[in-house]
Amino acid sequence: MKKIKLRPRRGLATTIKQNFHFWDYYLMVPYLILCLIGIVMVYSSSAAIQMQNGGTPQGYLLKQSIYVILGIAVLIFCANYPLERYRRPRFLEYSTIIMGILLMVVLVLGKAVNGAKGWLNLGPINIQPVEFCKLYFILYLADRMARARQKGEHFLLSKKSHGSMLLAAFYLFLIFIQPDTGGFAINFSIIMVMVLACDIRWGKAITAVIVFPLGLYFGLQLAIINGWLHGGYRIQRFIAFMNPFGNASGSGSQLVNSYYAISNGGIFGVGLGNSVQKMGYLPEPNTDFIMAITSEELGLVGVTIILVLLLVLICRMIQLGVKSASLYQTLICYGSATFFTIETFFNIGGVLGLLPITGVTFPFISYGGSSMLVLSATVGIIINISIRQNKAQLQVGEPFLPTD
Repeated sequence: MKKIKLRPRRGLATTIKQNFHFWDYYLMVPYLILCLIGIVMVYSSSAAIQMQNGGTPQGYLLKQSIYVILGIAVLIFCANYPLERYRRPRFLEYSTIIMGILLMVVLVLGKAVNGAKGWLNLGPINIQPVEFCKLYFILYLADRMARARQKGEHFLLSKKSHGSMLLAAFYLFLIFIQPDTGGFAINFSIIMVMVLACDIRWGKAITAVIVFPLGLYFGLQLAIINGWLHGGYRIQRFIAFMNPFGNASGSGSQLVNSYYAISNGGIFGVGLGNSVQKMGYLPEPNTDFIMAITSEELGLVGVTIILVLLLVLICRMIQLGVKSASLYQTLICYGSATFFTIETFFNIGGVLGLLPITGVTFPFISYGGSSMLVLSATVGIIINISIRQNKAQLQVGEPFLPTD
């Protein structure tokens, strides 16, 4: 076994070189494969629509490739940036202020897409603040919960936690009124899992997490069946979810065409680039419904490979969280695993008709710069935690075998 020496840090470049032997390839390899699959599928799903609209077929391909390159750079930076600096009061204060400004500005100046004002137009680029809010909540709440534990206090029972929870509730409210139901649900889930993972016996919270969504679901179902609700973009999506074929020429057309795509693909798919539903039948074929196109072209086998790669990432995050002796690191791992799991579930659930369509992208596969940068930064921070665990393991004399 090659002996690895730990040397003092001498800047970021030296740190990257020193940490190379400690990189977690159970995270890095699935990440790179998913990014490459995403580039291919974004190109395949968008080329035809681009030509129909008078654009170049390589338009989204070039943009997604740039986003992936930037994402890898962000990942490398986050994986080697000192983890303690994410907990600095100044860093968290500035992040809180910037996040609040972005969420409020987008309500006033945001560009409406599918009924939600969630995009800020900054010249040549558009950013989606709700994507950055996911990582912000993970880092901010992990620090606050860990500090409460260090003082021997329960987070929710501590007076200092009230401000943090009110802030989180306010930001969730800003997301909800955009309205971004998917973004709200993902951020809410991240917060709830981190709160429950903080070893707080909060039975009422568990009950609320289970009862509230079920009550809302069946309440809306009853209202729609009795004709009490009609109109509105989100209501139309829910109506389409409840009875897509009854609204096949209207609000249910997206889900019906998604079913056709999945049915056409079968087990092995019709072949890369041969999708029929991407030729104008499915809206947003390179974002919301990219997994329907993937299913049609690559079949059940291709979709299964993608889901397994994501499962490896999520399970590794959970494993690192369980192994960590630091509550701060554990909460980051659990929050990140929740982020990836819920986002995947919402997208796949919408494509399969198990959930209303919420406009949530599929991690690494869907087109989008904001999503790619946040996902990459999250994986980078988890790799950072893994590197620290591997170094600690080596320092106490336990054998460490690089996974390359």
